Amino acid sequence: MSGAVAPLRFAAYRRLLAGRTINTVGSAIAPIALAFAVLDLTGSVSMLGLIVGARSLADVAFLLLGGVLADRLPRPLVLVGSNVLSGVTQAVVATLVLAGVAHVPALVVLSALNGALSALSRPATAALTPQTVPAEILQQANAVMRIGANAGIVLGASAGGALVAFVGPGWGLAVDAASFLLAGLVFVGIRVPHVASTSGGSIVADLREGWGEFTARTWVWVVVVAFTVINGTIGAMQVLGPAVADETIGRSGWGMVLAAQTAGFVAGGVIALRTRFQRPLLAAMLFMALESFFLVGLGVAPHLPVLLALGFLTGIGVEQFSVAWETTIQQHVPADKLARVISYDMLGSFVAIPVGEVVAGPIAGGIGMSATLVGAAVLSFTAAVVAAFTPSVRRLRRVDAPAPVVEPSSP
Repeated sequence: MSGAVAPLRFAAYRRLLAGRTINTVGSAIAPIALAFAVLDLTGSVSMLGLIVGARSLADVAFLLLGGVLADRLPRPLVLVGSNVLSGVTQAVVATLVLAGVAHVPALVVLSALNGALSALSRPATAALTPQTVPAEILQQANAVMRIGANAGIVLGASAGGALVAFVGPGWGLAVDAASFLLAGLVFVGIRVPHVASTSGGSIVADLREGWGEFTARTWVWVVVVAFTVINGTIGAMQVLGPAVADETIGRSGWGMVLAAQTAGFVAGGVIALRTRFQRPLLAAMLFMALESFFLVGLGVAPHLPVLLALGFLTGIGVEQFSVAWETTIQQHVPADKLARVISYDMLGSFVAIPVGEVVAGPIAGGIGMSATLVGAAVLSFTAAVVAAFTPSVRRLRRVDAPAPVVEPSSP
């Protein structure tokens, strides 16, 4: 059995896929509903930024703790606990908004709690996949997981807009809370062997051990450093893209470009079901170089057909990288340390996004929008290519490991 069907033979994988997809739908609804709820409450973009920023900061701050917990505790338990608590906190937000008694300090605190809980679940989610399927179909499992996530984003964003428009942002937040609780219920049924950390020390000792595993493999930290740069340019694009669109292709055109990129994500996931690169990280980083061409197009040729094509290709490239990276790191890092290495990866990769968002405007104001985007493209391309041809990345070969003993679970 091959392709998308093979991982679905396994009940634990089906539950993980279903729970993650439900999470993604709710998480795509939440920002839309929260944004309009805050704007209705305060009319202030600054207050919205404060509330969203509190969540993002907590999300980053608690990632490493999430990695420790996911290596110490049964990973399905971590997912159940974080989702149930997220559902409760988001239900409180929805209740405050629907009752008309929400205020900014409460929303800041609750958003920070939600961000922390999200951080606690991220490493567990990523580290659990290889426990649910045999090794020889791990790449397909990651590809299907990515396809489900991207489909969830599309569905959630559409549902979020409809809920806000027709019944109000409070009900959108309530649906998000329900999605967390439903996902938690789905995760309850995951049955996999417990892979526990053997360190037995303090949290600091666990973090030190995870850092040792992270730095011991040059290809891991080289790719993460490259993505610190690449994600910084993506953060800049998220700020400058709408500004360029306002002056060129229009807001509806920008929406079409983002839709084309999402279509590229889905297509990239489908392609990843079949690709078998012998040097997966070399190919993955070269695919990521496509993002720089999108930045160049946005800076020097912001025409709708050009940006639609480049957005679609960028989406394919991102998914090719994502599946190859997840599969490679899952195959090469010991299972009992995997979540901590993933948490360092996530921290290093994500921390640059808000930096790019903050500095993009001032730089563009000083040297111009086009020059800023082209400069970002040069940085992104250089980071991707240098990482691709770093010897430890370029030489790393595909692992075709024998399958562990994993029996298909009954439905």
